[in-house]
Amino acid sequence: MLENILPNLRFKKLWLIIGWSLVLMVIGLSLMSSPPPVPSINSGDKLAHILAYFVLMGWFAQLYHAPKQRLTYLIGFILLGGVLEILQSLGGVRYGDWADMVANSTGVLLAWQLTKNRMAYALAFVEQKLSF
Repeated sequence: MLENILPNLRFKKLWLIIGWSLVLMVIGLSLMSSPPPVPSINSGDKLAHILAYFVLMGWFAQLYHAPKQRLTYLIGFILLGGVLEILQSLGGVRYGDWADMVANSTGVLLAWQLTKNRMAYALAFVEQKLSF
C-alpha cells in the first residue's frame, strides 16, 4: 500500500501554516455578516461549500496519511461544517442551512476518497519538482 512509501515533506511546516490558514479563512468567511458573492450559477453556493471543504480535507490528506489521522480530519471537518452552520443560525444575520451541511460533508468525503491513492502525494510531487 502507499503508506509504505510516505514521502518526507521538507516544507511540512509551510504546508501546515497554509492548511491552518485555509481553515481560518473558511471559519472567517462562514461567520462574517456579509460574505463575498458567489458566482450566480444554479447551486453556486452549494458548489462553493463543496469546494471549500474539499480543499480543506484534500490539503490535510496530503500531510497525514495514516488512516487514523485521516479519519480524525474527516470527522473534524464534518463537525466544523456543522458547527459553523449552527453558529450562523444563532447570529441573527445569516442563516444556517442543512443543505450547506450536506454540501460541506460531501466535499470532505470526496477529498477523503480521492486521496486514498496517489492523489495523496500531490504536495510531495510539488516539492520534488521545486527541489533546489
